Amino acid sequence: MADTTFSDISQKEKRKVDQPGNRIAYGKLAIYGVLIIGVIFSLVPFLWMLSWSVMSRPEVVVGRAIPTEIHLENYSEAWERAEFSDLIWNSVRITGISLAGLLLFCIPAAYAFARMKFVGRDVLFALTLSTLMIPDIVTLIPNYLTVVWLNRLSTTFFGEAGAWLNNWPSLTIPFMASAFTIFLLRQFFAQIPDDLWDAARMDGASHIQFMIRVVLPLSTAPIMTITTFAFIGSWNSLLWPLLVANNSDWEPIALGLRNFVSLAGDEFHLQMAASVIMILPVVTLYFFTQKQFTEGIYSGSLKG
Repeated sequence: MADTTFSDISQKEKRKVDQPGNRIAYGKLAIYGVLIIGVIFSLVPFLWMLSWSVMSRPEVVVGRAIPTEIHLENYSEAWERAEFSDLIWNSVRITGISLAGLLLFCIPAAYAFARMKFVGRDVLFALTLSTLMIPDIVTLIPNYLTVVWLNRLSTTFFGEAGAWLNNWPSLTIPFMASAFTIFLLRQFFAQIPDDLWDAARMDGASHIQFMIRVVLPLSTAPIMTITTFAFIGSWNSLLWPLLVANNSDWEPIALGLRNFVSLAGDEFHLQMAASVIMILPVVTLYFFTQKQFTEGIYSGSLKG
């Protein structure tokens, strides 16, 4: 009797384990494992940078991972030696002008592709999307030659030498139109119900009035998304300023950091402190716009 009872209990326990709700989700465990590994690989460089930024120079030389004493004075020394006050002001101006131009040109273009019907609209939109397949490095030389040509024209006809090179137009105007920004906004604008446009048209609203009073207030998430992308791209831009900015009047922070790395030599603790200073605005912006950023990416992919 005892053996029978023990066998019955074993069979019951086995049936409980075999139920779908009690089975181990090996697929989810594998996914979580891959995600955890990805997070570790992503965070280790930043944690290493933060750790070295508050170390003393001898500790960095011996390769310690954790500082024995926090040296916050590294940040003030890096700030002064790299002249970050001027560099940050230059980057703020460049980023602000670039963002203003991007919104000014891309929002009407996206609205026209999404809400207006005209001859060749789909073909023009397809051509715009095709530019996303061209690597940025391929357009670097044509853009540079265009800026040089415009600089010569301004010197010849207006007598203003350096109106483009080593000035804000060369650092901002080439980035005031983005195929990705137009695509993302167009996808969201196309989802707005036509009933709203019909109601606005009955009230005598034009396309511009409808875009400003109805479409833009409903498009906070995608606008914040493209603003975040554009801010990061402009703030971290290095290769283009290396070509068109050869003086300190409009030198952005990324170029200043590159020059400081060469100047600091083997003072890696100061290099890391300067790097932390540079990424703080980007990290701060992302934390404030994280919700709108994810919503804009999601909403922009719903409708083709």
